[in-house]
Amino acid sequence: MKIVFATNNKNKVKEVKAMLPDDIEILSLKDIGCTEEIVEDADTIEGNARIKADYVTKNYGYDCFADDTGLEVDALNGAPGVYSARYAGEEATYEDNVEKMLKEMKGKSDRKARFVTVAALNLEGKQYLFKGVCEGKILKEKRGHAGFGYDPIFQPEGFKRSFAEMDLEEKGKISHRGKAMKKLITFLLGYNSDN
Repeated sequence: MKIVFATNNKNKVKEVKAMLPDDIEILSLKDIGCTEEIVEDADTIEGNARIKADYVTKNYGYDCFADDTGLEVDALNGAPGVYSARYAGEEATYEDNVEKMLKEMKGKSDRKARFVTVAALNLEGKQYLFKGVCEGKILKEKRGHAGFGYDPIFQPEGFKRSFAEMDLEEKGKISHRGKAMKKLITFLLGYNSDN
């Protein structure tokens, strides 16, 4: 089975490929020649995932899945949420977003946060949604060098290390994206064997 993962984020592709069996081949947007920017202008994480999956299916004719992720911080009333990637501005880097988060959280005792991922899968004319949540907290300083995004300042519940201190396999077992993708992959494997 060949399926497109609607992302240009090499880190995401690497994370998902590590979770998949060999008989499911993942194509990136680059692999199918999709170079245009897909505008993610929904006001929910689910909405952005749907936009990306629908764009690829409509314009390129592929079965496709797309995900969107947001970091929800209790002390910031759920922010940055759907704006996580551009928290520090439209052209913000991962580093900019992390620095802004550390500044916003300075002096706050409630550090509770969660990552939420929604994956939208377009398969043979139908759409399916899969959600993954990882509870944790925002650290007071960066720790670790692996991963990307807010990983250096997010410590998942039940662990003493940040996501950035874990390898891909370990992070994949407990992360929001890992949970959403496991649901999607389980669905794909069942679908694959039924057809």
